[in-house]
Order: sequence, then structure tokens, then C-alpha cells
Amino acid sequence: MHNFWKKLDKPFFCLAPMSDVTDIAFRYMLAKYGKTRENKNKVVFWTEFVAADGLADKLGRKKLAHILKYKERERPIVAQVFGANLENMKKACQYIASLGFDGIDINMGCPDKSVISQGAGSALIKNPKLAREIIQSAHAGIKSAGLNIPVSVKTRIGFNKEEIDTWIPELLKEDISALTIHLRTTKELSLVPANWELIKKVKKLIEKSGKDILLIGNGDVVSLKDAEEKAEKYGCDGIMIGRGVFGNPWFFAECQGRSLTRDSLSRTVLGISLREKLEVLVEHTQIFDEELAKPKHKGFDVMKKHFKAYVNGFDGAKELRIKLMETENSLQVEKIIKDFLKHF
Repeated sequence: MHNFWKKLDKPFFCLAPMSDVTDIAFRYMLAKYGKTRENKNKVVFWTEFVAADGLADKLGRKKLAHILKYKERERPIVAQVFGANLENMKKACQYIASLGFDGIDINMGCPDKSVISQGAGSALIKNPKLAREIIQSAHAGIKSAGLNIPVSVKTRIGFNKEEIDTWIPELLKEDISALTIHLRTTKELSLVPANWELIKKVKKLIEKSGKDILLIGNGDVVSLKDAEEKAEKYGCDGIMIGRGVFGNPWFFAECQGRSLTRDSLSRTVLGISLREKLEVLVEHTQIFDEELAKPKHKGFDVMKKHFKAYVNGFDGAKELRIKLMETENSLQVEKIIKDFLKHF
């Protein structure tokens, strides 16, 4: 088996799969400014999640192709898939494996009602038998593609309440290389702090299983320093970061020791000059336009959720954000940013 998980340096850091956030445009920026030869064995990217049902036929694959598009510099990269139909999961994983991904991750933690209503995402916490069969179908699909790449699972500590002792051992019975635990229940969404103390409970269950399964913690990680501290404190092999990467394509560059601290005296934000940060925002919108907006995969409004993260913490930030929220393409963004920097 080509199992990239075995080659990672610990602790390693993972980019969380976030719908309409970790698309090819944002991942390109994170790879360009944060992923290098020096840290390639410490950083793993995930795609946005993609529906297995949609990938089961050619028409669906054409519509969803942009989600599974990636650049070589993103490696190792894992495609995340969700679904509750065994045959469709098999077909989807056969197709995903054929695209050259380093691994496939099955989403068993999404709290979105539309996903749960399909019996997928975190609904699988309430159906361990189907969850196990889904993992088996994923492997069958990969095998039918004539390949052998690792399967991992991302889930939560429970649905309405914490149920680690009954839920996690079911997953551990299957052939998974890594397990990511979001340390909240489905019911809690992101409304309460992640309960990191519970990761120790999961770790003990993995040790008891006797299997070599990597444990990845997820929830409320704000920086790479925070990730390193949590990995050491709770004994995780890796840490997954979600909202902490917003507006910071340099996030993973800390692996190389580049300091990203705030320095208000030299007008820097996160150790990067404001000019550099705003120019990178322009570049991000240009990539978004080229890869997603112009081919009409996504509307430009999707890009705007990044504006607040990039444009904050300096004089005139609010006014600049208001102007940027009225834009319809990268050309308009570029003009507004250039005008702003002339007077800054």
C-alpha cells in the first residue's frame, strides 16, 4: 500500500475540509505560501467534502470536478467524501482513487441537517453497522481501481451526547489508517468549546485495539503553536486546523520556524506586512476567479467570506471591507486594494 501516513513527521498538521472555504483557490494559496520541501512531511491537505452519490455517475462527476481538482504542490492531499449508499460509495472511491489522491477520508461528523437527513455525515454515529460497511465499500472501490491507498475517518465524540466508548471501537474494527476526532457532539455544533480532555479516552481505545491508527485532534485550534501544544499535552499524532487558517496563507510556514507574530509598530499583521497581505488577497481572488468563478462552479460571493479574515486589525480596515463586499470580480478587488495602498 502507498500509505503516506507512515511517512509523516509527528506531530503533523492537517487542513480541515471546510465547504466553500478550502477550495482549490485557497488551498493553492496555503500551498504556495506555507507548504515547502522542509515541511512537506508535516502538513496534510483535505479537499472540501464531496457527495459520493454525486460521483456515482458521469454527469455528477462533471458537475463536481472542481472539488476534486488539485495542484501537485498540495501533496499529500486527501479527498473527503460523504454518503450512506454503499454502492455509490464504492463507485465514488474508485473514481477518486483514479485521480491520484494520496488518501480518502470518509466524513462521519458533518452536522449539516441536509447531510444527516441522507443518513450520512454524523448520522452514521447512530448507525455503526452502516458506518463500518461504508468503510468496507470505500476499500472495495479503491481496490476495483487497481490501487491501494489509505482510508481514514473524521467524526465527532457523539451525536446528542458523548458516546466515545460505544462509537469509536466500531470504527477501530475496520481498516483505517487515521482517525480525526472533532471534540464536540453533533448537537453542540461549534457553540461550546471543544473538549480536548476526551482525546485521551480515544487514544486509550486505539491502544487497546492494538492497531497502528494515527489519532488527529480537531477543534478550536487558533495557531500552529497552539496545535503543537495540544499535540504534546494530549498525545495526538496530528492536529487538524479549521477556522484558524482563515486569512492566513502563511499559516503552515511556521513549521519552518518563520515567526508570524503581530507587530503593530512596523504595521504588520501576523508578521506579514499589510501591503503583502493585501496583495496576497488580490492574488487569492484572481485564482478564485480563474478556477471557480469564471467557469461558473461558484459565485464570487463565496470568495467574500475570506475578506473579513484578510482585512482586519488596521486603520481603515472596516471601510475597506465594506468596499470589497460590493465587488463582483478580482479586477474590482485589485483596483480597490491598489487605491487603498496608495494612501496608506
